[in-house]
Amino acid sequence: MLAEVSKNVFLHASQNKVLNKAAKKWGLRFGAAQVVAGDTIEIAIKKVQELNEKGLICTLDHLGEFVSSREEAIEATQYNVRTLEAMGRAGVNSNLSVKMTQLGLDIDPSFCIENMRRILETATKYNNFVRIDMEDHAHCQITLDILRELRQTYDNVGTVIQAYLFRAEQDVKELKGIPLRLVKGAYQESPSVAFQEKEEVDKNYMRIIEEHLLSGSYTAIASHDHHIIAKVRDFAQKHHIPRDQFEFQMLYGFRTDMQLSLAKEGYTMRVYIPFGNDWFGYFMRRLAERPQNVAFALKGFFSK
Repeated sequence: MLAEVSKNVFLHASQNKVLNKAAKKWGLRFGAAQVVAGDTIEIAIKKVQELNEKGLICTLDHLGEFVSSREEAIEATQYNVRTLEAMGRAGVNSNLSVKMTQLGLDIDPSFCIENMRRILETATKYNNFVRIDMEDHAHCQITLDILRELRQTYDNVGTVIQAYLFRAEQDVKELKGIPLRLVKGAYQESPSVAFQEKEEVDKNYMRIIEEHLLSGSYTAIASHDHHIIAKVRDFAQKHHIPRDQFEFQMLYGFRTDMQLSLAKEGYTMRVYIPFGNDWFGYFMRRLAERPQNVAFALKGFFSK
């Protein structure tokens, strides 16, 4: 009961624009530096280099969402373009993740698509891949609609499917052949659109992982759950799914030992590295996901 209350408090805080605005001025506080790599491209690139040297590949995620002006969206687009250029110059092994609300989706979908095309043109120039992050349920359908439009021109773009949504299995079937990042989900969603019990989410998660793998599609399994990871390994072995058809993904700052262990065993292991000063919403959602994360954050806070 207490865990559920805690989860709701953090999820509510993640959407609070006043707190989010204030957090940009605070700097990385409350243990956020444990899970956010820094506030500049240069610092983020150094983190990628360090992880590449350990056999881990990466994805950079410039934090930010729900912008309210075209100017902010253009600025975010330019920042993502510069991030791709910096990765290209540095020669690091890292993709890019973007949130379309940061690129103006709520202002004008056509405007957002223009910004996405700028980013994808740059990614194509550097032979890189861009992952469109999935946001809350209200943005799900339009995200998939835009993905399909972009895929008509670009093959270096994919998205994320969240297992707690009832629609997830059907979406995965319809997105056969498109590289997908499969996650459990980290937003507060209504019982009318999403599973509420962990057991149900876990079952649906394995269901969509198996569906995408068996379809021959490239599959990114984004989970820190060692039970899920063990099931995926067994399933891939049983069905003779080659290791170059899937990868495991974890977030920067979490289960580092397991990340290194999987990489040493020959699995592709990708670390999602968030960076930037718009860190508050992301950090609150991480605290909401698991009660253990709160203790982890407090440990980081008091050790400063």
